[in-house]
Amino acid sequence: MELVVFVIASLMVLAGAAGVILRRHPVHAALSLVLTLFGVAVHFVAMEAHFLAAVQVIVYAGAIVVLFLFVIMLLGVDSAEDLSIEPLPIQRPLAAISGLAIVGLVVAAVVAARDAPVLQGRAALGEISVESTTSYDANINQLSRNLFSDHVLAFELTSVLLIVAVAGTVVLTRREKKQKEAGS
Repeated sequence: MELVVFVIASLMVLAGAAGVILRRHPVHAALSLVLTLFGVAVHFVAMEAHFLAAVQVIVYAGAIVVLFLFVIMLLGVDSAEDLSIEPLPIQRPLAAISGLAIVGLVVAAVVAARDAPVLQGRAALGEISVESTTSYDANINQLSRNLFSDHVLAFELTSVLLIVAVAGTVVLTRREKKQKEAGS
């Protein structure tokens, strides 16, 4: 049964990722991203990491994709762009190099992981044992302690980055609309 769940969730992830890349309409690409994120959440549930699955669905499939859709709708998807005009001529070769580097890193990680010992059951999740709490509570406590103490700066910078991105999108959209109205 675990193999069936793994295969179905993996197909969801791969189909959603292909949809993000291959769909021409940005809203359809964002909805394909939702499929990918739900597939990852199913993988988390299969590994008994229910908290991470809930966070995956609520934060990423919910809030982040809604933010993407908001920006897409704000920018307007009705206007067609000329893809033959390159604002930065070097961006496509850099994207190809970055893609190859990521594929190389994934292949290196798979080769290195083949020799790693396989953990079974709940030990694979890295749970800690605390006498006063259950292992699930200890896992949540460890995650929250790690997120809000050790990595609080990265957590806050991410939230600031999202706010700046939305504010910048609004400013750029209003500026473009004013320039179009002034030109006509």
